[in-house]
Amino acid sequence: MEISVDLTLSPLLDDYEKHVINFIKALRNSEFKVLENPLSTQIFGDYDTLMPFLTQEIKRSFQDVDISVLTMKVVKTNRSDYEPHF
Repeated sequence: MEISVDLTLSPLLDDYEKHVINFIKALRNSEFKVLENPLSTQIFGDYDTLMPFLTQEIKRSFQDVDISVLTMKVVKTNRSDYEPHF
């Protein structure tokens, strides 16, 4: 089953930017399609492959900071080719 995942990582630290960049770089280095915008990062792929990868990378990111918030939305379809029709 294909999914789309929208992620926003918010480390509650003064040097938050480097932690966000490291998280995005780990996503970019994966086998999955990754799209970024100024507010969030989207990653697309097969549920059974993508979710274990995300679990690993989220844990790795959380281990680097004392407090961090991750907002995640999961859609049951691959929306990587979405184009607005208006």
